[in-house]
Amino acid sequence: MLTERAAALDAADPLAHIRDRFLLPDGVVYLDGNSLGALPAAVPAVVEDAVHRQWGTDLIRSWNGNGWWEAPLRTGDALGRLIGAAPGQTVVGDSTSVQLFNTLLAAARMRPGARLLLTDPDHFPTDQYIADSVGRLLGLDVRRVPAREAAAVLAAEAGNVAVAAYAPVDYRTGELYDMAALTAAAHAAGALMHWDLCHAAGSLPVELDAIEADFAVGCGYKYLSGGPGAPAFAYVARRHQADFDHPLTGWHGHTEPFAMSGTYAPGAGISRARISTPPLLSMLALEAALTAFDGVEMTAVRAKNLSLTGFFQDCADTLLDGLGFTMATPRDPERRGSQVALRHAEAYPLVAALTARGVIGDMRAPDLLRFGFNALYVTHADVLHAVQELHAVVTGGAHLAPAFQQRPTVT
Repeated sequence: MLTERAAALDAADPLAHIRDRFLLPDGVVYLDGNSLGALPAAVPAVVEDAVHRQWGTDLIRSWNGNGWWEAPLRTGDALGRLIGAAPGQTVVGDSTSVQLFNTLLAAARMRPGARLLLTDPDHFPTDQYIADSVGRLLGLDVRRVPAREAAAVLAAEAGNVAVAAYAPVDYRTGELYDMAALTAAAHAAGALMHWDLCHAAGSLPVELDAIEADFAVGCGYKYLSGGPGAPAFAYVARRHQADFDHPLTGWHGHTEPFAMSGTYAPGAGISRARISTPPLLSMLALEAALTAFDGVEMTAVRAKNLSLTGFFQDCADTLLDGLGFTMATPRDPERRGSQVALRHAEAYPLVAALTARGVIGDMRAPDLLRFGFNALYVTHADVLHAVQELHAVVTGGAHLAPAFQQRPTVT
């Protein structure tokens, strides 16, 4: 029955043809696009051209002749379409941590009278570390409040919260939160709203302009498939750009970079969010990767991701019942992002054994098996195969082999 259902769902999939825009290895079911996206077919030729022609032949002339200078803003606008940002509000460059530090610190400085910075105790570690750093630098009290409780705390602390820094998707469980509601609660309390979109951009509809978000950051290598080390993005709402006081005043953010002035004067609009020379090869790879979304509406991506995640949960209910697994991801589609997490005491060896069988997911300490579903290249047949293989691993005891007991550096 599950086999027939998977076939029927795939036959009716309006995004099925998009899978051809990716170079997927034979014999592998890849369900780790929430950590590193698969390789888009458009990327290798672009990177080869960037290395051999643009760098190798055109050399420094490429800054003008091949559009290197404009790449951070050009790629930012292309990415902005996927997060509901009108042109001129998104810039690409640097790592997520750098973008997060810059935007969070700048946001907090825009509320000088407020003494609280709210963040989630279940936020990705970097987000918490940087919130603490910003708190130390500005003398703010960093308070960790779960996302589902944040609106109440904002109301109780109205006027005293500088920034609320949250993610719409829990990176561990895939639980989805209401961005519009939390943004409105922050604004009602006089606070600015900062979003980390690493697990949302490219996987579900995000409408930053429509919900009046203030700041956002995100990485380029997960659902956007920009490749390892792909630069991150920063969103600064147009209404805040004139007051955006960049903590790292690099020369690319200057109003006249090549005037070589010894005094910093910020550029106009989102250009002031630039710092310095970006990682061009990775930038061009990300720009090419974004073409995989050409002609694709995020509503269609969301519909398929919900189908994939829901089908995974159904398969798990049928095939993994009584085998020690607990569903960690909400079953309510309105509360589910684009990944499913299972709890199991043997999470790491199970993932390792599953990977050895060609089904790639990942784990997060202490006991989560995570499976990410990118609607552009994952099929329902992939989902069923993954759960069947997981059933085979746990019932056959393959994960008990010594080779799967030692954890490598990266899990």
